[in-house]
Amino acid sequence: MADKKNSRDILIEVASRLFRIHGYYGVGLNDIIEESGIPKGSLYHYFPKGKEELAIAAIHYTKEIVIGEIQEVFTSIEDPVQAIQTHIYQLSEGIFDKTNAFPGLSIGTIAGEKHSTSEPIRIACHAAFEEWQSMYTKKLLGAGYSDKQSKDLSIVINALIEGGIVYSLTATNGAPLRAIAEQIPLLLSIK
Repeated sequence: MADKKNSRDILIEVASRLFRIHGYYGVGLNDIIEESGIPKGSLYHYFPKGKEELAIAAIHYTKEIVIGEIQEVFTSIEDPVQAIQTHIYQLSEGIFDKTNAFPGLSIGTIAGEKHSTSEPIRIACHAAFEEWQSMYTKKLLGAGYSDKQSKDLSIVINALIEGGIVYSLTATNGAPLRAIAEQIPLLLSIK
């Protein structure tokens, strides 16, 4: 049983990485099979509905990675301004400044590609955005922001991050994300 779980996990991890880099349409099942080293029969055993089903599992996997990264920062830094800035700086440094192997968008590419053609993928992407935003909301609520402010600001923060990643990809560096991080104190200056 452990081999089956490991093979499934490997397929999800590889699919997650490839979808983040190349998007849904830029990745075929053969790419995932080749990169993972998992036989085609195993892929269809774990994901009998094929690419869409695997993409949804990859979105959930990516969502959990991002949640872990946010939690790590938010647990260690109490101040929401510093915590959100640190999270964005870490994205900039980790994604763009330490390596030229850009991992791509968290789920932005796949969300943009499939939102109108796959309701299950749209729902999975929306749920990921909602969960990330809820983490920002909780951090802001804990610092005394109103419920409405916290929810609205969490949408703005998430949109800035997703847009900053796209802009940074086209710039091939993390400068746009760093500029966003530097503006967080201004954005959060009014409670």
